[in-house]
Amino acid sequence: MERLSRWRPTLVHATTPFGVGLTGRRAARQLGLPLVTSYHTSFSAYLKHYKLSALDGIAWPYLRWFHNPAKPLMVATPSLEADLVKHGFKAPIKRWSRGVDSKLFRPRPKVASPYPGPMLLYVGRVSNEKNVEAFLKLRTPGTKVVVGDGPARAALEKQYPDAKFLGYRTGEDLANCYAMADLFVFPSLTDTFGLVVIEALASGVPVAAFPATGPVDIITRPELGCCDNDLSVAITKALATGTREECLKEAVRYSWENCTREFVENLLPVRS
Repeated sequence: MERLSRWRPTLVHATTPFGVGLTGRRAARQLGLPLVTSYHTSFSAYLKHYKLSALDGIAWPYLRWFHNPAKPLMVATPSLEADLVKHGFKAPIKRWSRGVDSKLFRPRPKVASPYPGPMLLYVGRVSNEKNVEAFLKLRTPGTKVVVGDGPARAALEKQYPDAKFLGYRTGEDLANCYAMADLFVFPSLTDTFGLVVIEALASGVPVAAFPATGPVDIITRPELGCCDNDLSVAITKALATGTREECLKEAVRYSWENCTREFVENLLPVRS
């Protein structure tokens, strides 16, 4: 705390309600600094996937305690804001969207897929809370491709041998996976945004998803894909209506410049 005091910050931004975030919250109180927080992870939604449902009764009260002193609390989407308000969050809420690396995830020449088309791509952690099995168990034409790793990979790879599991990819290897895809499928019901969704759009790939927090705020018209409670319906519609050109136009909204501008504009009024 002494080192922090010597540094003379004008505010504290806590990005997690645990660990260093708790330290930051305490520092703001002790030093009399404005506290700004941002909500990134739906911890309550994750509990059931890790056999911790018994903690659900204390998750929301704890999160309210952590975030309510913030001025402001920043969230990425309108649907997340509505959910937090419904759960009793009282802090003033400001929007802070996300940015995509447009130098990496960009329009590329269409890469021929080695798999029967259409190529349906999932990118992300392969774990229970990401609901990947909801995608893999569908009977859809083409090939399901999973990029990423995680604790559920081995079991899912064994259970769904027709799907292609490519493992963890980064940089150009990852960008080329998007370039091969005909459609990006995002089955998660727990994410608060879904950075991979805007990576897909920036690559010119339409998206199929559930109408959950994050994708429902991003995939707002048929040219970008489809959100539906029936994921197979979302896939069929997105393949039919999604266009590369409109996806690329939409992705411009999610530049690093716009993301940074929103962040700075949220902080300027609350500096001590």
